[in-house]
Amino acid sequence: MRADAERNRARIIEAAARVFAESGVDVPMSEVARAAQVGIATLMRNFPAREELIEATFLDAMRDYADAAAASARHDDPWQGFGDFIEYVCRVQLENRGFNQVLTTMFPKAEQLEAQRQQAFRDFVRLIGRAKAAGRLRPDFSPHDLPLMLLAISGVAGPGTEALAAAGRRLVAYLLQACEATNTGPLPPPPEPRELYRALEKAHR
Repeated sequence: MRADAERNRARIIEAAARVFAESGVDVPMSEVARAAQVGIATLMRNFPAREELIEATFLDAMRDYADAAAASARHDDPWQGFGDFIEYVCRVQLENRGFNQVLTTMFPKAEQLEAQRQQAFRDFVRLIGRAKAAGRLRPDFSPHDLPLMLLAISGVAGPGTEALAAAGRRLVAYLLQACEATNTGPLPPPPEPRELYRALEKAHR
């Protein structure tokens, strides 16, 4: 790749990071091109599909997400690790509207992005098992409750005021208390995972 082409690609990714963080990943590609100060043809030449630009923009953030799940799964206190991970997810959702959408939407063609997501999920499953074995996490908690929590948090997520940030932190505290093993009231049955993920995708269209 020529030096000028490399510079254009880097400018596009940098602009997409800003635009997606503020407005979400569904903004017109022309808006990203304008922010990068390149023509739409240049943008499309570098990223013919929106998913390619989303992957290039958020791959590092998804790796950080996977690293956070792995670190939490290794925590000496699995309940503390569980709480740390959920609080981390809330924080990144509040800070970045685009990544909030990426966390609750599947991108099948973005293979590297999805590989990191699957790694994070496997570590989260391991963390759940450890927290249950320690007697701290309610036994009926399902790994597929994570997208439900993400969806709940996304209701107040996105760049905004300190009031929204405080609301997000309070919601996470509620969710964590509900997850403790001492809360043993019966829950409605969970939805079928595939249908749940389809519903999450539709919610962000």
